[in-house]
Amino acid sequence: MRLPFTLLIDPVPADSLRQNFDGTFHEMESSAPALRVGELSTQRGDGVFETLAVVNGHPQEVEPHVSRLRNSARICELPAPNAEQWRAAIAYAVARIPQQGEIALKFVLSRGVEHGPAPTAWLHASAAADFSGVRASGVRAITLDRGYPRGVAERAPWLLMGAKTLSYAVNMAAIREAHRRGADDTIFLTTDGYVLEGPTSSVVLRINGEYVTPAPSGAILHGTTQQSMFDYLRARGERVDYRDVTIGELRQADAAWLVSSVRLAVSVVVLDGGPFPADHPLTSALNAYLLARTA
Repeated sequence: MRLPFTLLIDPVPADSLRQNFDGTFHEMESSAPALRVGELSTQRGDGVFETLAVVNGHPQEVEPHVSRLRNSARICELPAPNAEQWRAAIAYAVARIPQQGEIALKFVLSRGVEHGPAPTAWLHASAAADFSGVRASGVRAITLDRGYPRGVAERAPWLLMGAKTLSYAVNMAAIREAHRRGADDTIFLTTDGYVLEGPTSSVVLRINGEYVTPAPSGAILHGTTQQSMFDYLRARGERVDYRDVTIGELRQADAAWLVSSVRLAVSVVVLDGGPFPADHPLTSALNAYLLARTA
């Protein structure tokens, strides 16, 4: 099957005891419409999604992505995804797409047609962008105020900050603002000066020899590739930690990375217009490890 590849999914209840999910998937031609005009939930961003990488036929971090999809659905009060069905859909798609190169596999669950009987679900595979350049040379980042203080997600859970929703307009606007300022990407901060995450990435810092990332919370997603990065670092005997990180610590860090599922790990080489220290040998070794994973 050539890319792009789209697979529509007939959602099966999470409490179903069914073991065989054959017949719940429908392949779509790349030129065929995949959604109905009445799919207002997707138009309004009322849904959740995940994007995982497939490298040379191996899907990466399937379990963390499926688990995070289920958590996002819980926060958004969507029907609980059937984890076994999503695993089967991912395997079905991977078996039908090219087995060489890097592919981005996005899977989506939305509330569906307004007043409809069931959610809408699909999976879409496309060739990943070539990130070899930024993996090698790094990115220029700016810090931007996210507009709320630390702890607001716990005080206002209806803001859905801990869910990976389809509402990405703010994230994309932040990246456009970075481009306007001559940078490549953004690191969000709370109004009271704490580091959050990037619009599409986790933030990892090295501070006094320890690797830290802002603690996952109602406002910060638990990064799947960041967890793999920590596994790699622990295996090397390095110290890692999840904790609150201030803007001051960011500015004084020994090194910083933006980490995501498809781009993988990229070094921050410029921060807010000034040069920033980067560990290119470690970044290269880390990406070699991430690209070589078979699960």
